[in-house]
Amino acid sequence: MGCTNSQDKLVNGEQPSKKNTKDNSAVHIDTIEKFNVTSSSLVQEKYGKISKDYQLLNPPLGKGAFGEVRKCVHKATNLTRAVKIISKAQTPKAEQDRLKQEVEILKQLDHPNIIKIYEFYQDQKYFYIVTELCTGGELFDKIIEERSFDERKTAETMRQILQAVNYCHKNNIVHRDLKPENILYESNKPGALLKVVDFGTSLAYDPNVKMNQKLGTPYYIAPEVLSKKYDEKCDIWSCGVILYILLCGSPPFNGENDEQIMNRVKIGKFSFDSEDWAGISDGAKSLIAKMLEKDPTKRLSAQDVLNDPWLKQASGIDVVDKPTLKRALNNMQTFRAGKKLQEATWMYLVNYLASKEEKNELLKVFQSLDTNNDGKLQREELIQGYKKIFNHPNPQEEVDKILTVVDKNQSGEIDYSEWVAATINRENLLSKQRLELAFKMFDQDGSGTVTKDELKQMFQGMGNVDDKVWKQLLNEVDDNGDGQISYKEFKEMMLKLIDPSAAGSS
Repeated sequence: MGCTNSQDKLVNGEQPSKKNTKDNSAVHIDTIEKFNVTSSSLVQEKYGKISKDYQLLNPPLGKGAFGEVRKCVHKATNLTRAVKIISKAQTPKAEQDRLKQEVEILKQLDHPNIIKIYEFYQDQKYFYIVTELCTGGELFDKIIEERSFDERKTAETMRQILQAVNYCHKNNIVHRDLKPENILYESNKPGALLKVVDFGTSLAYDPNVKMNQKLGTPYYIAPEVLSKKYDEKCDIWSCGVILYILLCGSPPFNGENDEQIMNRVKIGKFSFDSEDWAGISDGAKSLIAKMLEKDPTKRLSAQDVLNDPWLKQASGIDVVDKPTLKRALNNMQTFRAGKKLQEATWMYLVNYLASKEEKNELLKVFQSLDTNNDGKLQREELIQGYKKIFNHPNPQEEVDKILTVVDKNQSGEIDYSEWVAATINRENLLSKQRLELAFKMFDQDGSGTVTKDELKQMFQGMGNVDDKVWKQLLNEVDDNGDGQISYKEFKEMMLKLIDPSAAGSS
């Protein structure tokens, strides 16, 4: 996760607006029917020492002006994550506000190419943002190591970055500091996913209002940002610079110091004259020129870039075989959660305990259905997917049934986490080991039972929930009426997702 030194950035101007960020604390849940857990509502905010829940490891993975990033191990489950630690004493009020804004934005984002946030802690001295751990290093380091990428690898890299950017822009989020240092490889394995990180300068923006904060990093900053009047297309400029660097190994706007670099950015002229460009296709050069168009009104959108012929052809499209697609759609068709607590716990298991390998298999199917690359599945995209596989007389009716069950946040489309929750192999995720891990996370005091107060703590991100709803949730599972949930009751509740008649099984 990013911990860049802010001295590499230009930052001045207004404070970030919270106009478009969601505030779950304002949501009032007065009936159990309204208790619909989503990926964002699982992010917990805690006051107190992080050391109660996590062991922080040395040495730091990275350091910045106000803090550092470390590995940390969750004590109850032994899961390894990353934590960004920010010193309150060393951090100006404006940066602290920016950090809280970053947390709010990360909570909303649900995309496989964007870093996933788990928890946000603060004590008297520090803020802590706990996220998934990426072990493959920065794209920046890979560029230095390999000097430049071939066109296929470049296109595959850019497609992932642009899918994340397109998703953000469709949700009115602008990143504003895209650069290879803020793009991490999930692992060292071949074909590892890329993750966009460091949303400290991001903003939930109003599409009808130009932004005016001058911030970013000199090599990658768009000319209109320097003029303090810009929109989300500033991210496309930054992506164009990244694309240029990936193909030739050097930036399009260079100089001996920041001032020189930014003066060249303002002029906006670059060339493909060096010998490094001799073997690069016209299609790649054409796309760069369209992304580094100085006039943002003529510059491509993220959606346009993803539809570019060179990008689509050079990156190749992962072909999903019909049996894999059919299995995923069958799982979605048969997904039913009988109880609200069962449904909420299942979403928790998917978000916190499903392996990267399990999710990545489903990602390919998700992307094959997501034909407009917006990171969500619309009704029409699902209908087309069903038509490919099933000879159903009325696929519209079937898809509408699925949306009713799977679309937990009632957005009218299926988010990535909702897709994974509905299509993942239920038998594998509900293994004995994972059920025991999940119960440990719920049973926060280690008493061997889960109480109403522990449920409140686990799902605090749901907002203002009436006490009667918490009682109803507990009573759904509390078969012996002792006011708490035993491991046996918890396990039986979850195994009914595989076999609804599993009541009483041990």
